[in-house]
Amino acid sequence: MAHKIFVNLPVKDMARAQAFYKGLGYSFNPQFTNEQGACLVITEDIYVMLLVEPFFRGFTNKPVADATQSTEVLVALSCDSREQVDELVRKAVAAGGTTPMARQDHGFMYQHGFTDPDGHMWEVLWMDPAHVQA
Repeated sequence: MAHKIFVNLPVKDMARAQAFYKGLGYSFNPQFTNEQGACLVITEDIYVMLLVEPFFRGFTNKPVADATQSTEVLVALSCDSREQVDELVRKAVAAGGTTPMARQDHGFMYQHGFTDPDGHMWEVLWMDPAHVQA
């Protein structure tokens, strides 16, 4: 059985968050989506649970970070090509995101990123398969 990953992120405005990620071309699993949380489908094994802040607080006894003021986590997502990296970042900016850092080309690895409207930082990268050892 393949393992799946569920990243849980707090959001301030569920409708705005869903509109942003739909603008990137992603979909939501309606079975696990309501006004409290939304199951963003990245791949068949990677999901992001967008949880409104009051609901998110129910899963932790620590303060919830304001991602617009501090870095809570960097979520990295691989792409199949440099062009796919650029396209995803372009879609993120068009949907209301920002680019906190300039793109970087290391030859064997190409990366850029975006910040969503809630301040969550996403690194988007492509690595040359010839340089990746199993």
